[in-house]
Amino acid sequence: MRARFAASVLVVALVGFGTAGCAFITPQATTKIIEASDGVNGDLGAVAVRNATLISEDGELASLLVSFVNTSDSTQQVLVQYEDGATGERVNQKVSAAGNGAITSFGAEGGEQILLDNVSAPGSLFPVYFQYGDEEGKQLMVPVLNTSLPEYSGLAPTPSPTPTVIITPTPTAVPVPTPAATPEPEPTTDPAE
Repeated sequence: MRARFAASVLVVALVGFGTAGCAFITPQATTKIIEASDGVNGDLGAVAVRNATLISEDGELASLLVSFVNTSDSTQQVLVQYEDGATGERVNQKVSAAGNGAITSFGAEGGEQILLDNVSAPGSLFPVYFQYGDEEGKQLMVPVLNTSLPEYSGLAPTPSPTPTVIITPTPTAVPVPTPAATPEPEPTTDPAE
């Protein structure tokens, strides 16, 4: 009887460990942070970069869709740096991020845009470096998307309109006749004199 009891306890213990054993070797899914957006995030001290995405139709000109969350007490000047794909030169742009936990967004429809020239084609990742003050900066591999998704349809940058030159004919001088001089009346002599 004792052997039977010991065997049933052993079977129950093995079944318990067998069904719960996966928790011992599997990492917890709640410890891994998943960015539930199309963009990427990064932290630079008191300034957080949130949902950074480049919107471009052709890879020539892109709008940076990004939000900065600044938890410091003052406005910070955030450096946005990237390498121009055509010239290889580093391009620097500075933008202001309001303090006290404010969220400052760029690239939204009707809002201020940060434009980048000669980026990668849509569907690729493009390195963009963010930094402010004396804090160490961070390079993020920002996804380049096009406007095929409805939520990005109005966010692609529009090139500056080229001025249209309208040629107007040069006016030609038309000679105006000069009026003939009016003759001066001759002094008349009075016969009574």
